[in-house]
Amino acid sequence: MSARADVRTVLALEWRRERRAPQVLPTMLLFSVGAFVLYRFGLQDGSIDGPLAAGVLLVTTLLAALLGIGRLWTAEQDEGQLDAYRLTPASPAALVLAKALALWTFLLALHAVALPLFAFLLLSSAPGAGELAQVVLVLVLVDLGIAAVGAVVGAIAAAARSRELLVPLLGVPLTIPAIAIASEAIGPLLRADPGVVDGRWWLALALYDLVFLLVGWAVSEGIVED
Repeated sequence: MSARADVRTVLALEWRRERRAPQVLPTMLLFSVGAFVLYRFGLQDGSIDGPLAAGVLLVTTLLAALLGIGRLWTAEQDEGQLDAYRLTPASPAALVLAKALALWTFLLALHAVALPLFAFLLLSSAPGAGELAQVVLVLVLVDLGIAAVGAVVGAIAAAARSRELLVPLLGVPLTIPAIAIASEAIGPLLRADPGVVDGRWWLALALYDLVFLLVGWAVSEGIVED
């Protein structure tokens, strides 16, 4: 079986598991909705724009993602599925990549629901179609970076007893650059008078994603075999 087929098989298994016993998506979605409602009533005027709006959206995304990362490798560790995977001819890199893609798709599904709610509850003015398309593209890139980091962090934390502690301790510092870059990119798009996104932020996000995808590939054998 090719590496591509291995990735597709594991990714399909992740979604089948999520459909049968939803854990990751509902948890992330409920957290995001609750956070947006709290921001709505916690802020004085109840509406935000520009860099503050970008920060609220991205920090909420990161915190929701940490909940998903904590559950990403649970079945493999608690149900012995990782031992079963080691007995197959599939490569460790395929498993790590499939986990990253699974988390990425979960985050994209989260934003499909949470982004309209965020705009309705918190934005002082709705972005235009062009600005909204760019916001979505930035979120796609930052979600991929978070997922690449999360696949590795989740595997490391799952093997430890203090899983809930290790995920934020490892995940937050590694994802801060992606959140900071994405905030710089999204901030001008959420202003009342939208600005233009500097091209260097697109490049920086793409490089961040590439670096951590390569890191996941490089350490995959140690994660799966050990």
